[in-house]
Amino acid sequence: MDCPLAVVPSRIRHAARAAAEPSARTMSDNVTTDRSDFDAVIAAADYPVFVVTTRADGRQAGCLVGFTSQVSIEPPRFLVGISKTNFTFGVAMAAEHLAVHLLGREQSSLAALFGAETGDDINKFAHCKWHPGPAEVPILSAAAGWFTGRILERHDLGDHVGMLIEPEAASPPPAHTDALRYNAVARLKPGHTA
Repeated sequence: MDCPLAVVPSRIRHAARAAAEPSARTMSDNVTTDRSDFDAVIAAADYPVFVVTTRADGRQAGCLVGFTSQVSIEPPRFLVGISKTNFTFGVAMAAEHLAVHLLGREQSSLAALFGAETGDDINKFAHCKWHPGPAEVPILSAAAGWFTGRILERHDLGDHVGMLIEPEAASPPPAHTDALRYNAVARLKPGHTA
């Protein structure tokens, strides 16, 4: 049986009531296959955005990313999705390490630099303060917090490649930092479309 016995009677009562009373319907009763509905769910989550930087073959690059997640507690692992059309993608594919920067909600100008500009046209690092960090990966001085990690695996996920990293060094944000989130940068015109 896939649910506790005590739950079954209440679910049966709820289903009967929902059928008789439309106002008692649940969200799951409104299932659609419309892509915009999926997009609305994700936008409502309002995930934090990060800036990822890297270095390889004498080049450095960085971009704003929204597809990220911690995927393991022990051992610690973090997944970053980088668009295949992005300048940073080419550098990251040759890199051994990434830096992942958490931005505070007041850092929309840093998000705009790394999200609305492309490394094909400008050197983003000439327009912000940074310093070499572990493994010589660029660290953005203004970031609220950051961590660096070794790239363990790369996975083709469609229009993005997921880079699984093993965190190695970190600088935590100040207590009570409010992260910059997707809805605050959603109107940025990306340097490259995904």
